[in-house]
Amino acid sequence: MHRLFVALRPPRAIRLHLADVMHGIGDARWQDDDQLHLTVRYIGEVDRRMAEDIAVELGHVHGHAITAAVAGVGAFDRRGRIDALWAGLTPHDALAALHRKVDHALVRLGLPPEGRAYLPHITLARLPRTADPHEIERWRAAQAGLASAPFTMEHLILFESTLGAGGARYDTIARWPLG
Repeated sequence: MHRLFVALRPPRAIRLHLADVMHGIGDARWQDDDQLHLTVRYIGEVDRRMAEDIAVELGHVHGHAITAAVAGVGAFDRRGRIDALWAGLTPHDALAALHRKVDHALVRLGLPPEGRAYLPHITLARLPRTADPHEIERWRAAQAGLASAPFTMEHLILFESTLGAGGARYDTIARWPLG
């Protein structure tokens, strides 16, 4: 089985900018440079034949290079406990349009449509139960104004995620230019 997702990668300068704020919470598992991406659509586990079909179908998705900027931070929680920190991206329109195109392509293959509202973000950290809530809130307050100059993401990328003891490893399966 292959655990897949479709994403965009911000340029190196933006990844370095994000890395500058990835500290200050004791037990956080901060993403490394190879993990920093904007998920366009999570796919999940599929067999090899479906993975090949997905790669072919995504090759037919056309869109323009995406220009965005980092705009603030946020958190995801599960059952009242924050388990991830992220940097938001704006504007949402072009990102949401690309998400819809990718989602429609995957639905044509028989995959279920995305069930959640799309929120453009780059995950910065995963937080275990042992993370100090006060450190999390201090970090969120300190980084609330996180921002960047506009940047362009020029490729749609199909990644495979391999889970391991140290977190996930992301390998590029296929890549298509946007433009």
